Amino acid sequence: MNEWSPAPPADYLPIKDHGLIGDGRACALVGRDGTVSFLCVPRFDAPPLFCSLLDRRRGGSFLLAPDGLRLSRQHYVEDTGVLVTELRADAGLVEVTDAFLLQPGARLEVDAPVGAGELLRHARVTQGSVDLRVALRPRGETQAERQPAGWQLTCPQQSVKLHLTTSRPLPGPECTLRLSQGEDLWIRLRWSEPQPGGSGGSVSRRLDDTVRAWRRWSAFVVADTPRPDLVRRSAITLKLLDYAENGAIVAAATSSLPERIGGDRNWDYRYAWIRDAAYTVFALRRIGLPDEAGGFLHWALTAAWRDGRPRVLYDVDGRPPPPEVIDAELEGYRRSAPVRWGNAAAEQVQHDVYGELLDCAFQWAATGRPLSAGLWYRLSGLAEQARTAWRTPGHGIWEVRTQARPFTYSAAMCQVALDRAARLATRLNLPGSAATWAAEARRLAGRIIHDAWDERAQSFTEHLGATGGLDASLLALPLRRVLPADHPRMIATTRAIAERLGAGNGLLYRYLPQDSPDGLDQPEGAFLLCSFWLVDNLAGQGRTDEAAELFEKLCSYAGPLGLLAEQIDPRDHSFRGNFPQALSHVGLLSSAVVLARAERGMRPELSTHAWFR
Repeated sequence: MNEWSPAPPADYLPIKDHGLIGDGRACALVGRDGTVSFLCVPRFDAPPLFCSLLDRRRGGSFLLAPDGLRLSRQHYVEDTGVLVTELRADAGLVEVTDAFLLQPGARLEVDAPVGAGELLRHARVTQGSVDLRVALRPRGETQAERQPAGWQLTCPQQSVKLHLTTSRPLPGPECTLRLSQGEDLWIRLRWSEPQPGGSGGSVSRRLDDTVRAWRRWSAFVVADTPRPDLVRRSAITLKLLDYAENGAIVAAATSSLPERIGGDRNWDYRYAWIRDAAYTVFALRRIGLPDEAGGFLHWALTAAWRDGRPRVLYDVDGRPPPPEVIDAELEGYRRSAPVRWGNAAAEQVQHDVYGELLDCAFQWAATGRPLSAGLWYRLSGLAEQARTAWRTPGHGIWEVRTQARPFTYSAAMCQVALDRAARLATRLNLPGSAATWAAEARRLAGRIIHDAWDERAQSFTEHLGATGGLDASLLALPLRRVLPADHPRMIATTRAIAERLGAGNGLLYRYLPQDSPDGLDQPEGAFLLCSFWLVDNLAGQGRTDEAAELFEKLCSYAGPLGLLAEQIDPRDHSFRGNFPQALSHVGLLSSAVVLARAERGMRPELSTHAWFR
């Protein structure tokens, strides 16, 4: 059980003091003060219904908490996405359970709609008596109308109608109730048409069904690894970001949480990046969850084929996201403006997407799943594009907002695309230029080894031609089997990254803006994924004890609920960037598997499937 923490500040809660709940269509952040502070309905990338996390006065929120709050803490119901917040007031203790209700009989392990578009909040007084505050305040102008079963709220800004039903009559969407020990309040908030059955008992059964559905899915997780508790929580968190309708996986639950307080590195991550989603399904496959890969692969290739070339990111329907705009009404988290909706990176050229898609298909097929003729036609077309794409400058994995450049990581992922296409064609006897792809993959790997090497710096550089600064994305080259972790030049590069990009206490910056201009000219936090990549490289070089020590250090940065943000502020270890961040949890999962193999005396490679031998 997590420790009690003092009453939250009147300003903004620390990012780590939030839990994530969801249903495969939408998700919400719930703070340890009893506030739902971020929720977009009816799906991840819709206009926000609540976003007080970005403006505590104007953002909108849903509070359920006692007056006189003194202490609070949170925990998840074990192996589920159901969250419990305990709130201790002057004269009593309230336990609030929050969940998105799943449909009766829902099975999260199949690609099917599982959510009902319904948030359940259950407050139960376990000690003493409290004055329980209920405050439902959607963002923007709202019209409230009493209904026989509760209240209906019309929200023009979000184009939704909310249905609020409760086990006790409420005089309005904002009110205070006096409750004593043993008494409770059930609240259901729906953004679809209400269904029959609003009594406390029936809702209790629905909550039990939701817990069972989560535990059925969690039972598939293989967590015979270091820190199995965080591995299981990471898997559940990634599933909460998985769009059940089609397999799209969003990068994070939020928009515009700052990478630096007071800075403007604030981006909208509520979309599906090809790269992030490919890493996610690969990590899930390694812990016993292969089915998510199939949904993502078909979604991604359908989306990529619409434009004739794969984009960097899409909305959950597989279409370009809306144009990036600044929301001048909101002040931003801790007054870190601007708040952005939409993401202009969708228009960038990033060549790593070819490798992400082909590698995902390779891992899918390697587990015995079929590749249809239509799917292979699209994949082989991407391999052909990769043959020349690497020569064209792009904006790279970090989506710099400067002039396009020939990034080493982008060329490496084009090499991955060619290599995986050749292996697929050979293993499955598929049509295509397998011999040509294989030969070009070998030549491109050689060019990376020689053309990206800086003899003076004794490391690879971020650009082909041995120019530019040092880039932590180079740590991913062994993970994608472009070259082995124990290659002498990779060992030297690993050492250089640890020394020159180190932020202290095991943390790494992804690059230094003064050496690698990104168009923003501002510092940022340390990027968690890069530190997990360092764990994998150390293990691959036989430095297992160092890798295990670093892994434990990184795990210590997880919040009280086991959740991770995109970045860590090296000064005070507070969370920075959008939250929870899929790639950070992917890094934890992958490093746990790598270490488990290393500690058993096995080769700690990202993939040891026979298709690579």
